[in-house]
Amino acid sequence: MSFPTVSRRYVFLGSLAAAAASRVHAQESEIRTAFIGTGGRGGSLLRSTLAAPSAKVMAVCDIKADRLDKAATLAARDKPKTVREWKELLAMPDVDAVYIATPCDLHVEMSIAALEAGKHVYCEKPIGIQPAEIGRLLEAARKSSKVFVTGQQMRSLTYRAALAEKIREGLVGEVMMVKAQRHSSNDLNHEGGSSDWFFNAKRSGDVLVEQSVHNLDQINWLIGSRPALASGFGGVLKWKNQPPGRTSMDGYTLSYEYANGVKVSYTNVFFHPAGLPGGGAYTYIYGTKGALDCDSCLFYPEARGAEPIQAAVKPDPAENMNEKHVKAFLDQIRGKGKAPAGIEEGAIGALTAILGRESIYHKRVMRWVDLGVNI
Repeated sequence: MSFPTVSRRYVFLGSLAAAAASRVHAQESEIRTAFIGTGGRGGSLLRSTLAAPSAKVMAVCDIKADRLDKAATLAARDKPKTVREWKELLAMPDVDAVYIATPCDLHVEMSIAALEAGKHVYCEKPIGIQPAEIGRLLEAARKSSKVFVTGQQMRSLTYRAALAEKIREGLVGEVMMVKAQRHSSNDLNHEGGSSDWFFNAKRSGDVLVEQSVHNLDQINWLIGSRPALASGFGGVLKWKNQPPGRTSMDGYTLSYEYANGVKVSYTNVFFHPAGLPGGGAYTYIYGTKGALDCDSCLFYPEARGAEPIQAAVKPDPAENMNEKHVKAFLDQIRGKGKAPAGIEEGAIGALTAILGRESIYHKRVMRWVDLGVNI
């Protein structure tokens, strides 16, 4: 059997292409990363970064020896330095980008210090738990030339981005109302690795700010606005003093009025029995043309007898939003595109949750302007 002759020019061009690809890979692999906090979220970010050929893990930092050892083992390929003091990590000249996945009350201080040290920053949500400190971080990020990305990973989901576009194109007509919830059948692990800070509202910002920031940020994104007013009620309803000293809520209900007039109803509980219908998380958007289930991507037209329409691609269980979000962060550092959630999105998401929390704490309607943050 004879084979076609390969010309020298073809071989030469092929060699050039291979060399170019090699250079691109080498250039991308020069992003040197470090991790402050290597627990649940930090560990996930570490795995996602290791999956990206464009990054190298230079250092990992945690005050808990078991987590630090686990992270070092996970990143053994890159032989990272292990440190207990986060400021030591920021002083490392061979670190370009820092991931911050510590208890929420530390996010602002660490993020500002990282930006001032000349590092790109990926900060887990919420970026802060008090309005004034978020204002300081906003100012620091706006002054910095470095990339700042917020860990609101749901903004990297393909189907959610498609839904946001469809809503802007007029799929549901004029948006009137949103109904959303996050209902769990049990409380978070009272003896878990993060229980030493999670149930302390002064450290976590309360469960509303630590967790529901994801759900509330999605509403902001999908309807293209932010709250003007909030009111709500809640507290520790079932898990009283469990774990001992607990100050974070286990159930609450919130009502928002948005700047564009949309009304939002949101509830979160940690005692919805597993067999009881209506549990889990969902978001429904009601418009003048019908309603949209943002989880199934089905649009229900207003007309009587009309069949639901698949508004966008169905959610893909194989899509890894964490890896996509990390990739977007690394790409933006290289000047390629813009990550889905930057400092502005992170600030508005956190402040949306804080506005609801403060309305519950003070038992009165809170206004966005009461937060005092220029955004």
